[in-house]
Amino acid sequence: MTITIQHLYYLVGAVLAFTAVATLTDRSNAKRYSTGLFWALYALVFLVGDLLPALWVGVGAVAMALIAGFGGVGAGKHQGPSPSQYAASAKRLGNKLFVPALAIPLVTMVGTLSAKYLAIGGAPLLDPKNTTLVSLGVGCVVSLALVCWLTRETPAQGLRESHRLTDALGWALVLPQMLGMLGLVFSDAGVGKAVAYVTTTYINMDVRFVAVAVYVVGMALFTVIMGNGFAAFPVMTGGVGVPVLVGVYHGDPAVMAAVGMLSGYCGTLLTPMAANFNIVPAALLELPDKNAVIRAQVPTALTLLAVNVFLLNFMMFR
Repeated sequence: MTITIQHLYYLVGAVLAFTAVATLTDRSNAKRYSTGLFWALYALVFLVGDLLPALWVGVGAVAMALIAGFGGVGAGKHQGPSPSQYAASAKRLGNKLFVPALAIPLVTMVGTLSAKYLAIGGAPLLDPKNTTLVSLGVGCVVSLALVCWLTRETPAQGLRESHRLTDALGWALVLPQMLGMLGLVFSDAGVGKAVAYVTTTYINMDVRFVAVAVYVVGMALFTVIMGNGFAAFPVMTGGVGVPVLVGVYHGDPAVMAAVGMLSGYCGTLLTPMAANFNIVPAALLELPDKNAVIRAQVPTALTLLAVNVFLLNFMMFR
């Protein structure tokens, strides 16, 4: 049997469905009904989204946005281990704690690179169209198994911890997917063509280095605005990357995509719109300045962005 991306969706949907049920039964959450509905709608997207009409999925997304926008997503109270228990567990496990975390990228890399050699009865073990994502899902399952083995806990404890972390993250957890869809909406609405018109009209794209800089900086700026590099990618790639860097200067599209996304991630480091990366950690760490994470990342983001301009200009046209 081939492990497909749909199996990964079912797994994510099942975890979200557990979160919805656990939230509905959590009397410590003053907003348990609206919060439970929020996570139930999100679970349905993964469980049966491919069976639903696109209109219904869109209505569900709007309903989730309204619930979150009107403050309907709350969190319950979770009783965790005491500081002494945390200390004892850390002392017992030591550096073994890093093994499950490192297993995820390791399994993902091995699965991606060896997928074409993995087959059962002539059928590929991993979905050839989504090898990396499927490998990532397998890596997470392997990591959970290692965690249970190391800590002597059960998968049920993993689900409870997932509920706790989901409560802590709140509606920001869905931002990457929502903003990714926003990028497709922008692309279908012709924003990429508008960007192409503006850049070619007001900027001298006859100079290759200028075109490269526009693409790299544009990826970062659109990510700052939209909060997600995946949302910015179709806009800038459709507006500048494909028609100019590939079409005019005949650059390598693979290099453009890789460095372009890296440039988008520079924008992620600079924006509160990427709430799950920059605002939620500040809240979890109880930092007095909610923008403290962003302030700490600014030098790295700007330095890497400048490096990306030269990196793309050198690597894409070799």
